[in-house]
Order: sequence, then C-alpha cells, then structure tokens
Amino acid sequence: MIVLYHNGTRAVKVISNENKILSYDKNAKLSVVMSQLAFLYPDSKIVWCNERFESNLNLEDINAISHHDKMMLSYNPGKTEFLGQKIGYVDESPFIKINKDVSYPTWQMSSLVGIIHASVLLEISKKIKLDSDFDYYLNSLAKVCTSLGLLCYSEPKLLLKNELRLILKPSNYTLFRFVKQHYRMRWIFLLFLNFAIYEFRFLLLPFLYSFFFKNRNNNNINLDFIKVCSSLNVTHSGTIDVIIPTIGREQYLYDVLKDLSRQTYLPKNVIIVEQNPLPGSVSVLNYLTSEDWPFVIKHTFTHRAGACNARNVALNQVESEWVFLNDDDNRFEANLLEEIFLQIKQFGTKVAMTSYLQKNEILKYCNIHQSRIFGSGNSVLKAELLKFVSFDMALEFGFGEDTDYGMQLRNIGADIIYFPSLSILHLKAPVGGFRVKPVLAWENDSIQPKPSPTLMHMKMKHSTIEQLLNYKTILFLKTLKNESISHYFIFFKKFKQRWESSTYWAIKLRDND
Repeated sequence: MIVLYHNGTRAVKVISNENKILSYDKNAKLSVVMSQLAFLYPDSKIVWCNERFESNLNLEDINAISHHDKMMLSYNPGKTEFLGQKIGYVDESPFIKINKDVSYPTWQMSSLVGIIHASVLLEISKKIKLDSDFDYYLNSLAKVCTSLGLLCYSEPKLLLKNELRLILKPSNYTLFRFVKQHYRMRWIFLLFLNFAIYEFRFLLLPFLYSFFFKNRNNNNINLDFIKVCSSLNVTHSGTIDVIIPTIGREQYLYDVLKDLSRQTYLPKNVIIVEQNPLPGSVSVLNYLTSEDWPFVIKHTFTHRAGACNARNVALNQVESEWVFLNDDDNRFEANLLEEIFLQIKQFGTKVAMTSYLQKNEILKYCNIHQSRIFGSGNSVLKAELLKFVSFDMALEFGFGEDTDYGMQLRNIGADIIYFPSLSILHLKAPVGGFRVKPVLAWENDSIQPKPSPTLMHMKMKHSTIEQLLNYKTILFLKTLKNESISHYFIFFKKFKQRWESSTYWAIKLRDND
C-alpha cells in the first residue's frame, strides 16, 4: 500500500506500507503522480489523502475496507459533492443522492481521501486524460469505469472521525464540461433547459464552453483482466430459502419448483404465498403435497392480492442465511444457485442480481457492475438485511416497488451487484384469470394524476429535488411530442394539473404508509 498525501493541488509526501518516505515528482499534477506510483508499484493499492485529514486516515482497516482489487473508494464527509446537486438535472440514477453514513455505491469521488488499486490506473493510463483538477480526474475515472466493472463507493470507514469539512464550490463550467464528456449529447441541452426553466438562469457561456471537450466514453478500456478475490467472508452456513409469490399460474409455478428440485445446490425451504381474492376460493396447488420435493415447502394461502404484501409475508418466514427472491414464471438451469454462491463469495457481496431476459431478448449489459435497478424476481440477498427493509405497501398495485426496495438496500449499505452470466429466463406469463382490478383512491378524479402517484411517491422518497424536476421535464417532453402545436397551451395547463394531482396523492400515500 502506498499513501499519497496532498494539499489539494500538489503532493506533499508519499509513504510506503513500511512507513518509508518515497520520492516523487514535486512539480507534477496529482493525477500524474498517482499514475507514476502505479507504474512503480503495480501490485499495490494507492491511497490518496488531503493533508488536513492525515490524522483521521484509517490505515489500519483500509485493506479490509478495500477487500478486492476492482474497487475504488473515496469519502467526503460534507454535504456538497464536487459537481454539486445540479448533476441531478441530467442523472436520475441512485448514485447521486449519497447516504454518507454507510458504504454507498456512487461514481462521485472525492480528493479528500480514497483508494484504488494500481492495476486499474495502469489500464486507464493514456486512455483517460490526467486532468490538472484532481477531483475532476477522480470523478471522470469512476464515471467511465463503473459501467466497465469498477465498483465505486462512498466509504465513511476511510476516516476515523468525520468532523472536518472542506468547503466545495461547484462550478457550472465544470458541470457542463463533465456532462459533455460523460453523457450523451442530448443531456447537455437538457441541462441548459432545466437551469432555464427551474432557476431562470441562461448559462450560455458554460454551455458553449462544454463543446470544446470530447466525450470520454469511447475509450478502449478493459478491466476484465483484473482478478477479483474478495477477502470478505460473507457466507457461513450457506443455506438458502426461496420465496415465490403466485396468483393463478399453477402450471408455471410447478415448472419453477421442478427447476429448483434439480438444483445442484438445493434450497432448504421454498416459501410460496398463493393469492386468490375471490371469496370462498381455496388453493389449487395440490402438487405441493401430492408430490415429494427435496426441500421443505412453506405454503401460505391468502385472499389478499398484491405482490408487495405477498413478498413481505414470504420474507417474514425466511429461516436460512440467504434468500432467493424468485417469481412464478421463471425458468433456469440446474447449476444456478451453485453459480450464484460462487460469485457471491468471489465478490464478497450481500446482494446479487442475475440477468433476467425474456425469450429472444438479447443481453445488452455484459459486464459485472453495480446495478441501477433491483429485481424482485431474480435477486439473492443475505437474510440479515431483511430486518431493515420491506416492500413498501404504499406502492401496492402501482409502480416502483422494486426500485424502492433496491434503494432501501443501498441506504443500509448493501450494494446490488449484477452478474450477467447468471441467467434466469422470464417467461412473462399471462396474468391469472381470477385477478381483481384494484380500486385506486384517485380513480374517479376528474383530473387523473400523471405520473402514477405510486411512482411519484417513490421518486419523492429517493430522488434529489433536481432529479425530480429533471424527470418532470422529460415526462413533459415525451408527452408533448404527441400533441399538436395548436393545443399547446391547453396541454401545458392540463400537464401542470395532472402533476400537481400526482404530487398530492403521493404525499397522501406517504402520510398513510
């Protein structure tokens, strides 16, 4: 391990793992010094730390925190990140609103303190410009490489104490430049538009300035050669339960159970919550008892419909160390659970998500990476997390319950790692014939809310103000393209009314939750 101390613009000292002072180019940019250190010490982890935080640097635990080589960690105890809150005008991902109290997945890095393995720096050498602004370089590196498999986190354990704060003043010129270099071209226009609409600021000069810079996402960077072997021991007993909510799909469910019975790594319990809202109805899953299964089946029958409730009922019955959130119209190979545990152990993760393609659908995301989404039908997580999360009943019969559950996991420090080689086929079976359409509270309103109040509730719960406003702009533009110019003013008034209605009902959902 090599530790690079700096004053924000230049290195002030470099110390080895044996506490020896190392030589370095005192006139070079910080990004250049760090790159040079990677060449000199290719098997080392490179730590950077602002000299004001030196006494708070947690060197003792740093190897345990950075538990494999394909990670990049940093921490800024302040509320303001390098790019500021306005990055939310173009980025709707869960990586923007950072929970500073836990290890949180994000590409937003800080020069205050951080760590990266030299092998990553060697791969990006000459492929990502060594910017004079160290913060810009770190954020650029992380933004480019997260989609390529680099796992990036805000990690409070890097510091022993978090009382110190450095004042950051985000620059609009830097923001526009960053968006131009790391997002599609259309986002630079949307950023300009959002500033104009919501802040009445016409940032023409930063907008034009950004066009002097090239996009950095086309670089030929390959991180696949960096081996991952986590030092964390996340499995002990290795037992796993499977939960499956089901409604009117007895044949599809039977096929799922058969796939589970053929697993080379068998589950301990399969927990099924069968729903039928029709009065007087009874279970139709006779094969649960008429056939022999190589696992215990826990069967709950309920007249209450709803996937959120069914999953919560099932999750409350989990006994094993791990739980597989499955669905009643999935198909998978016999080695699925075995392969999942191999990946979990290799990466030291507590949440793993498989690919979830429909028939004839082509796999687009081929790199293991930190997922923006969460799948309630194709994820495995450690059962200890269930004490802190549950499916939000306010989202029942609406949209966003998967996204909300994923955000709850991230906010307790559990990252969601996507493994494309782990494959589940989602049949997208037709809905059961006895399903009853729920009556929504806003169903008879003269002004129908848009977006769905459940979706609005989820976004208000987890998004920054800028992210919510950006979503509003995008929704407006998508809806506007279907309207004629002659109806524009009528459309604008109606859109505003429907948005306000959605906000009203979302607040009602939140207060009644």
